[in-house]
Parts: sequence; structure tokens; C-alpha cells
Amino acid sequence: MCGIAGFLANPPWSGATTEVITSMLSAIRHRGPDQAGYYLDDGLAMGAVRLAIVDPADGAQPMSDPTERHWICFNGEIYNHVELRAELEALGRPFRTDHSDTEVALQAWIQWGPDCFARFNGPFALAIRDTVTGRFVLARDRYGKRPLYYAEHDGALLFASEAKAFGAFPGFRFELSPKDLAAIYAVWTPLPDRTPFVGVRQLPTGSFLEIDGDRRSLRAYEELSFDVPGFDGTEREAVEFVRESLRAAVELRLRSDVEVGVYLSGGLDSSVVTALATRLSGHRVRTFSVAFRDKHFDESDSQLLVADHLGTLHSALPVTRADIADNLPAAVYHAEVPAFRTSFVPMFLLSRHVRDAGVKTVLSGEGSDEAFLGYSLFRETMLRERWHELTDDARRAGLATLHPELEHFGPAHQSHLLGLYQQFATERLPGLFSHELRYQNGRFAARLIASRDDPFADLLDLVARTPGYQAMSAVQKAQWLEYKTLLPGFLLSTQGERVALAHSVENRCPFLDPAVVRAASSVNLRFDDGWNEKAVLKKAFRAELPAWTTGRPKQPYRAPGSEAFTERRPDYLELLLSDAELGKLDFLDQRFARRLTDRIMESPAEEVSTKEDQAFVYLLTTAVLHRQFVLDGAGRAGTTRTEALDLKVTVDRRHAVRTGKEAR
Repeated sequence: MCGIAGFLANPPWSGATTEVITSMLSAIRHRGPDQAGYYLDDGLAMGAVRLAIVDPADGAQPMSDPTERHWICFNGEIYNHVELRAELEALGRPFRTDHSDTEVALQAWIQWGPDCFARFNGPFALAIRDTVTGRFVLARDRYGKRPLYYAEHDGALLFASEAKAFGAFPGFRFELSPKDLAAIYAVWTPLPDRTPFVGVRQLPTGSFLEIDGDRRSLRAYEELSFDVPGFDGTEREAVEFVRESLRAAVELRLRSDVEVGVYLSGGLDSSVVTALATRLSGHRVRTFSVAFRDKHFDESDSQLLVADHLGTLHSALPVTRADIADNLPAAVYHAEVPAFRTSFVPMFLLSRHVRDAGVKTVLSGEGSDEAFLGYSLFRETMLRERWHELTDDARRAGLATLHPELEHFGPAHQSHLLGLYQQFATERLPGLFSHELRYQNGRFAARLIASRDDPFADLLDLVARTPGYQAMSAVQKAQWLEYKTLLPGFLLSTQGERVALAHSVENRCPFLDPAVVRAASSVNLRFDDGWNEKAVLKKAFRAELPAWTTGRPKQPYRAPGSEAFTERRPDYLELLLSDAELGKLDFLDQRFARRLTDRIMESPAEEVSTKEDQAFVYLLTTAVLHRQFVLDGAGRAGTTRTEALDLKVTVDRRHAVRTGKEAR
């Protein structure tokens, strides 16, 4: 796990100095406190800060092949690096390290070119330079577990694991994009290639950007698809197939030269991962969780039940509403995007707790709901798709299964729900049928932006030009949208990688193993009527887990929202929500924003609707982001947010690489 940053200037730029690249790396030093290094040559600078997980002694970056023709900066993990190394060695590729996955990535590129990326099992973002041809490549993993941003500035292409590194580049200034903010509010996350900042883009998942002289091409190396052959066997065989796929995925992710812990939420997915890690580790596993003081959100009873049953060394971090309010600005600084929920703040605090415990790698259950159709969204899509065929009694029965955890889905609200779902039983937004109800809350939040452009226009365009999308079933389209929006844009980033790496903790996700995703697609709906979600997964691990864990309804992870800021108002709240401060965000609809904040601050929490709560969290996190990046210049060299790296380097005409441990 690392962070990478750099720039490519064509023609070569006289300002390409060590001070610039080290300042960019300083801004992301939290991602890799163990080592740091850079490469500087002919208008190109690329560097890395490293969190040493695999091969701490020999995996220093940037790394070259033995001829020093090819150089790589790598952020991530290739879990199948042992198997790939054996294959490459058989093909005659030379290795200088014993088991560095970074070197495997580089040699795989030299041997197979862009075809290598689809062979990698694991999250990655990388930069590779061919010093002979000048060819330069950026690439990102298929599910977007690792971030990679790029921007054009004064003729240079900037790239980094976090956008704040751009603030250290001479003359670069951040500006929020009203159009992209409106889309983020509406869809709940940035679109696959977007960010909230003008001119700053993400490399889309499963793609690579290649620059060769004046030629530039952005291509997908793997398209997301759920069209796999149905499992050809009995239900019992399907259960064993899923068990074995997950066992192999966890075993791969336990490959590490440091201790691996587990995030244990108490739900099915993290419990499955914990059970497998306990069986495969050969030692007592340490588990970590959030315990909310607010009982409405707390799942600590379930967490303790699983931990006791599996015999883990469990540690729970108590989190209060005040903790969320006090730490939201720091979490936003690392997330670099407005958020519709505060749930990423407790995860920010949990990663700090994990690192304080001496652990820097954890497994988690993210990706299971997307693969095994665990979200109520999928059941809702099936229900709405069949709505006109059902009787009212069947409709009521279906509605009762969707959100048992939400009061407004209870029996007293059935008449209202029947009318609402009747309105959304026919597609309104082409290709987005599954998400139209969700996007209503987003449409409300998008009113914060004064511009009245359609916030869904770019997403509609994306699905319209995606090969094979229109041929998918309604549920497959729902999966595709989740894998392309909420999963990489919030769950794996804002609530996952970004807040974990804020404290130098790496999060590994067995359910994102490609073999597990294929296995899930092959058994979904074949042995399940769609209403008992994850039926095969539950049966696969029923014998190893408490009955409560596999039998209870799904409990989504949630955290206190706007109510966290109304009981004991943090000092920054008054500043950010004052008329003078909001006036600096000239893209806001000021009247709507003021009515919203007044409503939140003056109303009891139980009277605030879900869409109002989400819009307020969006507004608050946008104001914080604006203060940190636009007004304060996040990442700018010399600011209090960064510290100079102590790179005790050896230098020749082309490169500087630090191999020792960074001074703290």
C-alpha cells in the first residue's frame, strides 16, 4: 500500500525539480510513512510514499527493471503475485527481489503490456515509464479500490493518489465545479471519471491512460459484466462452490509480512470474513469495530456475539455524536469529496484506533452486497418491475420486506408507500429504473446548486454509450450502477480506503476477488427467489456462525447524521454556515441553503426527513471542502497541512530513490 504522485511535461519543463515532487509527496505522506522515493528525468517526475506490507526490505519505490529502462510507482497489492511471478520466471523475466509484488507488476507490464492488468487480482493504481520510447502509462484496478487522479496544468499532466498533491504544484489552485457537485448530490457519489474539482479527473475503474509523445489514449482493459454461465449443479454444490471461492480469496489476502486484522461489523459479510480468517490464520485474529453510544445505530451486541463465538481478540471503539461532529473536517480533508452521510467519520476514527493497536492491514466485508444482491435496492427493483402484475396484498407483502429497519416502511405507512411505488413502477430515466427512487433524495439535494442543469445528464449519457448495458436485466443494471457509482465512489473510497489510509491502514476486501464476483453471479437467482437475500452465502457459512447472524434481517451500517451537529454545535459550524461564509460559495442557491440549515437547526431530529438530512450533510461537507481546498489551498507546499519529506537520497543524472526508512 502506497501513495503515488508526479507530473509529465511535454516539452520538458525547467521547473521539474526535486522540490516540486517532494512537496507533492509531502501532501500524501500519511498514505505511506515507511519509505519514500522519486524518479526525475526529462520532464517526468514520479514518486511514491510506501506503507510496507509485502517485502518491506526490498520493495522500495520507484522501482526499475534490471536494465533501468522501465520504472514503476505502484499503489496497491497484487494478491496473486506468487503465481504471476512463477509464470513470468518461466518466460525468462529476471527478478531482483524475492517476493515484491511491485516488481511482479512491472515485469508483467514488460512481458504482456496492457493485457497484464486483467491478470492482476487485487487493487492497484500505478504509473510506468519507458525511458527509451518515452511511453508513459497510468492504470487503475477493475473495481476502483485504489484512487488515481489526473489534471492538466500549464502544459503538464499531473497525477496522484490524492488530489491534494496537486496543490503543491506551482500555480495550481482548486476550484469547485457546480456541475459536478450537482451530479454528486444527485447520484450520491462522483461519476466514474469525475471529482468535485474543476479540471481534476479520476482514472475510471478498469482502465488505463497511455501517453506516447503527443498521442494520448484512455482505454478500458476490462468491461464490467455479470453475464456468466449459470452454475451447473445442485444447490449443495453451489454452496460449496461459494465457500471455496471465498476461502481462496481470504487466503490470498492473508499473504502479508505484517499482522492482518478484521473489521467486524456484526453482520453476515464481515462475520464470514472473520470466520475464514480465524480458520486460515493459524493464530488468534484481532477484530475491530465501532460501538455507537447512540443505541439506534449500535450493533455491538452482534459484534460481541460473533467475536465470542469465533474466539477473536475483539476491540470496540465507542463513538458519540460529538466525536462525529469534532472529526468531520479531518475526515473530509482525506475524503476530498462531499458526502451524503457521516458514516465515514466513525471509520476514520476506527482506522486510527487500529493503527494505535499496532495493526496496519485489515480485512472487511465490502463488496458482498453488490456481488450477492444483498441490498434492498435489488429486491425493490424486482418488486417495481413486477408491480403491475401483482395484487395489492402481494405489493404490501413485498414492501414489508424491503426496509424492516426503517420506521417509515412500517404498516402505518403502507398506503403512502403503495402510492409512491405506483408512481415509480414505470421507467422515467432511461436505463436508471432501479435507482430512480433513490435519486429522488438526490434530486432534492441538487437544488442546493443554483444552476438548473440536469444533474443526471452525464450518468444518462454514460449508460447510453456503455456496450451491452441495454441488454442487461433490470437487476444487472442495478448491479452495474452500484459497481460504477456508490461502491467505488463512497464505500471503497470515502468510507473505505481514504479514511483508512489517513492513518496508514490498508483495507483488503475478499468479496472483490474476481473469482468471488463470478461465483456470485453464477448462483444469484438460480437458488434464490430474490426475497431471501444472500441465501447461498448464508447456507455456505451457517455452520460456522451464530444462528442470529445468518437468520436476522440485514442491518445497514449507519451513523448519526444532522443530529450530530445540533446537540453540541462545533465551533466550525457557525463559521461555515454563516451568511458570510455561505456567500463565498457563489454556486449555491443561497435561499434554499439558508432554509435548509434553519430547518435542521430548529427542528427535532425525528421531524427531519431523510432527504433533508442528506442535503444538510452534503452542504456542510461541501463548505468544509471549500474552506480546506479552495480557500486554504490544501496540499500547498509550506502550509501547516504538509511537512517536508526527509529524503536522504542518492542521486545520479536520472533518478533519486530512497530505500531507507523515512525520518519521522
